[in-house]
Amino acid sequence: MNGKDEFSRLELNLGAARENYRYFRSLLEPGTRLLVLVKANGYGHGDVQFASMMQSLGADYLAVAYPVEGISLRRQGVRLPVIVLTAGTDFNDRIIDHRLEPSIPNMFDLETFAADVRRRGLSGYPVHIKLDTGMHRLGFMEDELPALSDFLRNHPEIRVQSMFSHLCVAEDPSEDSFTMGQIHLFERMTGEVAGAIGYMPLRHILNSAGIQRFPRYQFDMVRLGVGAYGISALPDVKLAPVASLRCKVLQVKTLSEGETVGYGRHGMAREGTVIATIPVGYADGIDRHLGQGRASFSVNGHRAPTIGNICMDMCMIDVTGIPVAPGDTVTVFGEDPSVEELAGILDTIPYEIFTSIPRRIERVIV
Repeated sequence: MNGKDEFSRLELNLGAARENYRYFRSLLEPGTRLLVLVKANGYGHGDVQFASMMQSLGADYLAVAYPVEGISLRRQGVRLPVIVLTAGTDFNDRIIDHRLEPSIPNMFDLETFAADVRRRGLSGYPVHIKLDTGMHRLGFMEDELPALSDFLRNHPEIRVQSMFSHLCVAEDPSEDSFTMGQIHLFERMTGEVAGAIGYMPLRHILNSAGIQRFPRYQFDMVRLGVGAYGISALPDVKLAPVASLRCKVLQVKTLSEGETVGYGRHGMAREGTVIATIPVGYADGIDRHLGQGRASFSVNGHRAPTIGNICMDMCMIDVTGIPVAPGDTVTVFGEDPSVEELAGILDTIPYEIFTSIPRRIERVIV
């Protein structure tokens, strides 16, 4: 039990996850494989919990950012193939020990991993070649393909399981010409490598927004990220939120005119103001900029605005006129308010809010 289990938890709705999964599957051809991203602790939802759900629903692949994340999944019994998107070279032996599959973005990583596989006496170890089609973060550039192809032809200890790239503005219609340029470059680059090595690996470039907006370019596999968690790139398509952050009211009190609430005395009470204290604060992912009435949470069918500053482990909400008692449930985000609403207040994206929820908040599948 962690220290906050009794008071707060992140509920993961299995039915919502299934609904979102089936929606994205419906956009794909029957033979297209589906990879689900569970990096950053499953986008804050709980990596093992969400990976287990996706495994049960029929996902073909999982992907994490770092080797330690993949190792954790293996130790918890996750059996699906797992791509490590930022593998590096320091953990090659552990990657091999746990049958993880590294993303290879450059010749140094490729040569180092091949040498480590060869030293272990293995052959045909699956790797995933990252191609840079315009995001310019990681990946082989087009002028590096001859050297890449030559190396792959002469090193049977590794085999390219997939080639992939990353769309950087797939959700933005005003940037569709750039996105199409990325896709066409990807087709050209993968064709060149496949022609040189004598076989065509799996190809994937579509992210969640790409699946929704460019399904004709699904190639052999797609990567489902934030869409699996309930965030849609299309304004007319509402996905089901998987995560709901809920907590219990700790205390309710009535204040007099002129009394103040919280650090810095930024919450000012009127006569008869009723406040409730709840056990989540900025250490639980509740950004301080949501304080002082900028956000409101749901309690007993009503919205209650924050009052005063957000504390580290708690915050206060104004429940004047709302029937509230200690132990009542407060929804910080979920159906109402949505995480998109809070992200709009903070001028950020839902990913940041999800991944800000620390591990001390229990993840519970409901």
